[in-house]
Amino acid sequence: MVYVYAVLEDMRTCVIIPVFNESRTIGQLVAQIRQHGLEAVVIDDGSRDNSAQIARDNGAVVLISSLNEGKGSALIKGFDYALANGFDAVIAMDGDGQHLPENIPSFLEAAENSEAEMIIGNRMSETSEMPPLRFLTNKFMSWFLSFLAKQRIPDTQCGYRLMKRDLLLRINLTTYKFETESEIIIKAARLGYKIYSLPIKTIYRHERSRIDALRDTVRFIRFIIKEMRS
Repeated sequence: MVYVYAVLEDMRTCVIIPVFNESRTIGQLVAQIRQHGLEAVVIDDGSRDNSAQIARDNGAVVLISSLNEGKGSALIKGFDYALANGFDAVIAMDGDGQHLPENIPSFLEAAENSEAEMIIGNRMSETSEMPPLRFLTNKFMSWFLSFLAKQRIPDTQCGYRLMKRDLLLRINLTTYKFETESEIIIKAARLGYKIYSLPIKTIYRHERSRIDALRDTVRFIRFIIKEMRS
């Protein structure tokens, strides 16, 4: 079944999915996105498996990086593709199956009916399945980034988000790893954009995080210090 939404007549949207070795989940995810009538753009960030081919076989546009450059770098490639191809908005999703395509209509409706330039998924209304360390990290980071953004954002660490074209055109991103998602929030807020939070469902597979606790924390602290000084 293909779902058709009236909002798509006014807001041409694609879904961008950074992937690194996600051959187990990417095929089904792309197929489900296409059922919602949206173009799926998979950015393969140096995978060593056949994620790219599986995504392509299921109808995705696939952009390939020969090296693993980082999630932020993959997102930027997706943003550039969307802008170059005339899309009015992008929805970013993770490729590991945590983010459910069934939430897509809610993102589109919120984008159409609000003045927000960015809509971020909020997983914090139902956290019984969220790993304890992730819960604590999310709570602290959401408080801290909300303080910097001067607007309340319950789940700043959620990668499931919609961003409109005007924001993508104006924002100047300088990071390339996991901190890029936080950079987007801070810089969007500084540009005066409203950020809206949307409750979503999430599937936790309890797989090992790809975040390097020490290295990525140091990188994030350096980024925050630079931003607070700017």
